[in-house]
Amino acid sequence: MTTATRSQYPMRLGFAPATIAVADPDHPGLRRAGPRAAAPYGLERVETHVCPATDGAADTSVRPDLATCGFDVVDLSALDQMQAVLGEIRRSGRIGEEQAATIRSSLDGAVLDADGAGPMRVQYLAEEGLIMRTAGPNGRSVVGPRSTGMNDHGGATSVHADQDVYGTPMAQLLDGRAPTTFVHDSPDGHHHDGRLFLANLWIPLQQAVRPLVLADGRSIDRRRDQLRYGLATDSFLERDDEQVINDIWTFLHHDDQRWYFRSDMDHRSAYVFNTLSTAHGAGILPGEDLAEWCYQALEAAEEAAARGDAAGVAAAVSGPDRPGEPEVTTPALRGAIGELLEVLDEAAADPAGTCGERSDEWIERSKVARSGVVRMSIEMRMVVSIEDA
Repeated sequence: MTTATRSQYPMRLGFAPATIAVADPDHPGLRRAGPRAAAPYGLERVETHVCPATDGAADTSVRPDLATCGFDVVDLSALDQMQAVLGEIRRSGRIGEEQAATIRSSLDGAVLDADGAGPMRVQYLAEEGLIMRTAGPNGRSVVGPRSTGMNDHGGATSVHADQDVYGTPMAQLLDGRAPTTFVHDSPDGHHHDGRLFLANLWIPLQQAVRPLVLADGRSIDRRRDQLRYGLATDSFLERDDEQVINDIWTFLHHDDQRWYFRSDMDHRSAYVFNTLSTAHGAGILPGEDLAEWCYQALEAAEEAAARGDAAGVAAAVSGPDRPGEPEVTTPALRGAIGELLEVLDEAAADPAGTCGERSDEWIERSKVARSGVVRMSIEMRMVVSIEDA
């Protein structure tokens, strides 16, 4: 049974089930995800496992770095214009074209201090792939069925890596030279003799729930755990017909895999991880079931309060199926749950008062509390080099 310590939490992660793995006719001896496999952002055919995940905010003895582990943490706090824009995006819950342009200009050519690998220089920013993801607690969706440009993208439902160095579109864009240009680990090859990485920059705006969880690449058996998968991109990227299927990776679970996250991150820092190799996904922490219940109860209570329905408020906040408070969870999530419960208990104690003169004020506080258990993040694709310290 998975137990939690001060620096380790039982994290729920989604994986591809072993039953969807089939022989890969284009790569003899290897396997791929078969036609019954679900996309990394789909809801069906996902196998959930509870994985011990180390919280880098509490355990500083582990310092992952991009070259050996596949991910690192970089400092963004000195990029003043970018920080101001990220604060705006966090407050509004949306990203616009001008804000995206400011983020790009702030990063173009920047040298970023990293925890593990040393300074990283941003060599190139991809034209596509700058998006905002928004995810509710406990796997709850808070976006529509389709994304809208850079916005309304949900969280990942299963562990994946975003690009196959041997596949589309890497093969076309670099005329077959990608495997010897970028550092990578794949089931059928690797390249370690270099300092150039195709990387994802993942910037958390807030993540009390659904934190990004990354695997130490050294704990992944590539031939055993890693499956090729063809991801259709026509719903969120504009690509030529021959590049509309993006070759990525999905992963099977194994107990040997080691997982990491940071519970205290905000937009002053970000993850840089290897796009070609690093297994990652949105985790679910202990206590997110209670956060989801409170979110749903308060949303219904807000609607009742707005129409002056005291009985409706009382019914919404007093359901018998309310989960118990978690014995252990991160300080960030415990604080966010506390804010939800404070607003909820106020409504339960005085539903009529919630509908009276105080209704507008209570509804606003309820919305703020609910927003605290919505994970928001910005991500983009870039090429970075590890510089000499």
